[in-house]
Amino acid sequence: MDGNGRWACDRGLPRQEGHRAGMTAVREALEGCVEAGVGILTLFAFSTENWERPEEEVLAVMGLLKYYAEKERDELRKKGIRVRILGDLDRVDEDVREAVEQIEKVTADGQRLHLNLMLSYSGRDELLRAARLLAEEAVRGRMAPDEIDQDALEEVLYTRGLPDPDLLIRTSGEFRLSNFMLWQLAYTEIHISPVLWPDFTREDLKAAVHEYQRRERRFGRVSPS
Repeated sequence: MDGNGRWACDRGLPRQEGHRAGMTAVREALEGCVEAGVGILTLFAFSTENWERPEEEVLAVMGLLKYYAEKERDELRKKGIRVRILGDLDRVDEDVREAVEQIEKVTADGQRLHLNLMLSYSGRDELLRAARLLAEEAVRGRMAPDEIDQDALEEVLYTRGLPDPDLLIRTSGEFRLSNFMLWQLAYTEIHISPVLWPDFTREDLKAAVHEYQRRERRFGRVSPS
């Protein structure tokens, strides 16, 4: 979800206002997924690199996450949207962590849409964490090195139990992965939208889905003649 800062700067506003406006786009994306029949939506809410941003901006983003989690949890539950928080929450302040853990608990029974929020997440850190967990299992004699395969690795990723994404939508015209789900995106289709995230609507999402539906996915294989 890229472009909050630019959206605010273009309007002469503090960057925090861009993040606030981005919350409206989150709601649009959720509604668009429900209308389009999408079963799983994963949003990159805050990366580990984002901790290096100015303290004022970090506090504003965390405050918005807490506010959103507390304000929207009952509505999400009513709509059948299940929320999961994926990432290293050790760095997240206790009050924010409690708010996001509560939204997970309240929405746990949702079946209409599964919403994953990547919070304090890094694709490289996720892989390093997984490697350490598997190494610990091997050192303790619970696993032989030759038993470490793709399935074993995926069992210790944050995304355990989730299918690999079909489609990655990158907003604001950016052409990079930005350390997002590096293992899981191996064969994911990519859609680049020029729209800044705060201006992203459900119609933009549906347009990306429709473009995806016209593509032929080969997963490295030759297409049938």
